[in-house]
Amino acid sequence: QVQLVESGGGLVQAGGSLRLSCVASGRTFGVYAMGWFRQAPGKEREFVAAIARSASTTYYSDAVKGRFTTSRDNAKNTAYLQMNNLKPEDTAVYYCAANQQSGLLLRGGSVDYWGQGTQVTVSS
Repeated sequence: QVQLVESGGGLVQAGGSLRLSCVASGRTFGVYAMGWFRQAPGKEREFVAAIARSASTTYYSDAVKGRFTTSRDNAKNTAYLQMNNLKPEDTAVYYCAANQQSGLLLRGGSVDYWGQGTQVTVSS
């Protein structure tokens, strides 16, 4: 079992930046691939980014590629999502997610654990 807690959301103007953090507790953080999803009002939850257990591989959706960067610090049990050049369409609740096998499975929507979510609002 692992618990995920996100932080770092907030209100930012278009073109601005935010960094989300996801702190994991419970089982050894390094055994999990970590990822980020988001859900805008009236829309389905969608994949944003994922990172392999060793941080050797990352995955991004086309909507955020080149603007968002995911990373992890296994010594701190923390995953990050650096979001640059934010757009109003990035407004959503962002969820941290974990998969016990691979980031590729996270990209496919296979999630073993979810965080509670953090709101990101981008004003135009």
